[in-house]
Amino acid sequence: MAKILCLETATTNCSVALSENGKVLAFREDNNKGYSHAERLHLFIEEVLQESKITFQELDAIAVSKGPGSYTGLRIGVSSAKGLCYSLGIPLISIPTLQLLALQINQPTQFIIPLLDARKNGGICLDVFDAEMNEIRQTKAEILEETSFSEYLQKGIVSFIGSGAEKWKGLCTSPQAVFVENAYPSALQMVSLADEKYKKSDIEDVAYFEPYYLKDFLIKAPRKA
Repeated sequence: MAKILCLETATTNCSVALSENGKVLAFREDNNKGYSHAERLHLFIEEVLQESKITFQELDAIAVSKGPGSYTGLRIGVSSAKGLCYSLGIPLISIPTLQLLALQINQPTQFIIPLLDARKNGGICLDVFDAEMNEIRQTKAEILEETSFSEYLQKGIVSFIGSGAEKWKGLCTSPQAVFVENAYPSALQMVSLADEKYKKSDIEDVAYFEPYYLKDFLIKAPRKA
């Protein structure tokens, strides 16, 4: 009956969930556009523990969103997670941020493409999943063009979700595209993934783990011929 504290801070959304055996016991979330993570994260942690009547010493693991995401958000979340793991002597579990977005699609289509706005040179960070949530293309960054994602849109309906979906919606003309806007990575989707990883002992080295910062994805615009 693993008790896992899940922290999601990769975007403007600050989100904390406490789970036991893959079930949510308590949850807190705040999507303050001004990045309230420093003020909210530890308060949310204390609140979910108090609500569940569970102490820090009863936790079995800490799960954290590993990115891609903003430097500010990820730094706060990962630092907090690593600090708790060190002090409590429990394992650290990392969860891909884009997978958390993809899991929010309630009616799966042939493909699911979560998008995070890189906010520079028109770039986005993305991943591609099939209808069974199998990752079929690893996380990468690219510059949006009108022909982006054509290989998937020609094969069936594609769901686009995340902060980059609005940017892509302005360029996309395909009737095969479905857009889910105003969606953010959340600790709620971390719960089942973290429990699965815990059971497999799929954990990180606390001393050396580093998140996937969004700055790693900031790519230069292509040169004009």
